[in-house]
Amino acid sequence: MAVIRWYEQPELTRSGGELERMKREMNRLFSDFFGKGTSSFRTGVFPPVNLGEDSENLYLRSELPGIQPEDIEISVEGDTITLKGERKLQAAENVSFHRREREGGRFRRIVTLSTKIDTDAVKAVFKNGVLKIVLPKVAEARPKQIKVATE
Repeated sequence: MAVIRWYEQPELTRSGGELERMKREMNRLFSDFFGKGTSSFRTGVFPPVNLGEDSENLYLRSELPGIQPEDIEISVEGDTITLKGERKLQAAENVSFHRREREGGRFRRIVTLSTKIDTDAVKAVFKNGVLKIVLPKVAEARPKQIKVATE
């Protein structure tokens, strides 16, 4: 039985090897050239979100430039929130693009929450392309302060 130690393996098979680096670089070049995989809109991370919390609420903030409030749909079910919508871009006739990074079309973003939410008390505000959602935690999920009694 042959025993091969990690340091004895050829450089090409190590995760940081030259072949792996070349593969990553070629994938990046093809992605840049054909426009695939480089846009966050295409890779499923549109819209970008920040999710934070305090003792009573979760706060979700999302940037949705160029989208109208009536084109956004928000739904909360169990421990997930879903943002759906559509970015409509004006059609440019007789224009040849040199670079096109903003995409239009439908999107859907599902975010798993760390706790259950009181769905009847969720509030959403959209202003200047930023969506702010306040997600109140259910009473059972909120921290409770226990007073210590003396005898």
